[in-house]
Amino acid sequence: MKFKDYHRSHTCGELRKDHIDKEISLCGWIHRRRDHGGLIFIDLRDRFGITQLVFDPNVSIDLHNEAQKLRAEWVIFIEGRVRSRGEGLVNPKLATGEIEIEVKQMSVLNESITPPFSICDDTIEVRDELRLKYRYLDIRRGEVAKNLMLRHKAMLCIRNFLDAENFLEIQTPLLAKSTPEGARDYLVPSRIYPGNFYALPQSPQIFKQLLMISGMDKYFQIAQCFRDEDLRSDRQPEFTQVDIEMSFKIPDDILSLTEKMMKKVFRECIGTELSTPFPRISHQDSMELYGTDKPDLRFDMPLIRLDDIILESNFDLLKDYVKNNGIVKALCVKNGAELSRKEIDELGAFVGKFNIKGLAWMKKTADGFSSSIVKFFSPDLLLKIQSRLKVEENDLVLIAAESESIVNQGLDHLRRHIAKKRNLFEPSSFKFAWIVDFPMFSKDETTKELKSEHHPFTHPHPDDIGDMNKNPLKVRSLAYDLVVNGYELAGGSQRIHDPDLQKEIFKLLKLTDEDIREKFGFFIDSLKFGTPPHLGIAFGLDRLIMVLAGTDNIRDVIAFPKTQKASDLMMQCPSKPLKGHLEDLKLKATPTEIFWD
Repeated sequence: MKFKDYHRSHTCGELRKDHIDKEISLCGWIHRRRDHGGLIFIDLRDRFGITQLVFDPNVSIDLHNEAQKLRAEWVIFIEGRVRSRGEGLVNPKLATGEIEIEVKQMSVLNESITPPFSICDDTIEVRDELRLKYRYLDIRRGEVAKNLMLRHKAMLCIRNFLDAENFLEIQTPLLAKSTPEGARDYLVPSRIYPGNFYALPQSPQIFKQLLMISGMDKYFQIAQCFRDEDLRSDRQPEFTQVDIEMSFKIPDDILSLTEKMMKKVFRECIGTELSTPFPRISHQDSMELYGTDKPDLRFDMPLIRLDDIILESNFDLLKDYVKNNGIVKALCVKNGAELSRKEIDELGAFVGKFNIKGLAWMKKTADGFSSSIVKFFSPDLLLKIQSRLKVEENDLVLIAAESESIVNQGLDHLRRHIAKKRNLFEPSSFKFAWIVDFPMFSKDETTKELKSEHHPFTHPHPDDIGDMNKNPLKVRSLAYDLVVNGYELAGGSQRIHDPDLQKEIFKLLKLTDEDIREKFGFFIDSLKFGTPPHLGIAFGLDRLIMVLAGTDNIRDVIAFPKTQKASDLMMQCPSKPLKGHLEDLKLKATPTEIFWD
């Protein structure tokens, strides 16, 4: 088979008025076709842009007749002359809007059946399931393609920055050992060693520490990672991390490096200048003031404790919560007194989804506080509430009571819900912060045993090491998270480089000597060979691109994402193994039937 010469001279986003009267060739997809009687206009599209073609019967009647047969999404090659669109016909929405192509030759490279949804009109709502099933067509619509180009630009920017800082990009294995890192592993059965499994890495955590022991000093990797966990709009079962590790440094060094990198990425990718250094907030203050360790700081609406005021009041219902180890917190909605009772009830229903049974409320008017609950508070207590929450005339106070974790979670969501509903922030603004002084341990809600707040290789705060055995829940760690606009972008820590301290941490986590040897024996051994002090950080690349792109759905910035049920609608997987695979692996399975639409 002999191929026609379809080498293009330019892309569909390249031609300008400087090219007028030049002979050119283009390839692309038919975006739109418009028949204006004598002339046929075709918008030709590739990933670089759109160029208008003109089929004029005065140039070639045969070509004009062929153009009448063209349909959306056909792939064509054309040759022609660049000409001006003329006075009043310029399209300011297109970069190529001042010119058009007078077509002289055309070849149809491929036809297309009718797509399942419109490619040229991205204002038409298309079901997510359909977009994912035909993802290759969804990318053609432009928005996802734009995000993928932004992703490429950000990755290149990160690579160039870290290379200039003398980091080495080193790849680490995808088939590794299962280690406890906070989520379930994806397991890969071994054919050569039946009954044994590899695990796909949740992160390259151990490998990057081993590279520090290897003397590599500064490492980074844009790494594929895998977690078998429940999904949401900003999570995927397979995701990409920017992994960074460095030796002979302290947390201040990596925080400063990260800020420099973020400044470069935001400047080069979206033209935004960030102000550094980013503020630092202790984990305790973040939970107290915002109910979360990833606060949205684009607006000011802190959560304020009222436990002591409630105990002095006659509000018995809320007093009972405090007396039974619950807490009472409130937030002040500026100019919120304009909200109707129906709207306030809707806010109460909203927090009900997070197990808060209702919201108490008060409005501040020119005559003082008004509400059915005012009677429970003396004038002095009302003044205390006013002062503590900085309540002004026409403000609304919302009060919630429950266990600390429930109140924090519910009011965090309520705070962000109100801010979005009332347009309290500029969507295109970015407010970064470091969350520091995380607790080293927390208690597992099911087993009541200690678990690592980050991971078991995190170094405890030097000032708190003496408390590890007698009061481990009070011990802080040298961990740090980078947050922006309510998202956690990155997390890291100083690592443990002392094998005895690492063993002590494992034992506090109830790992037996046998557990330690089986799961981490090679790593504990490696620490004995002169391990340097080291630390690192890992960025969720997908989440970073999501923030840069201004979307709240991580699937918008991944070429071929999974659904929230971790299925691939396009490839129809997970799927049953091919015949003979299970026998080769010495496995038996009864697959669940999956019905693909």
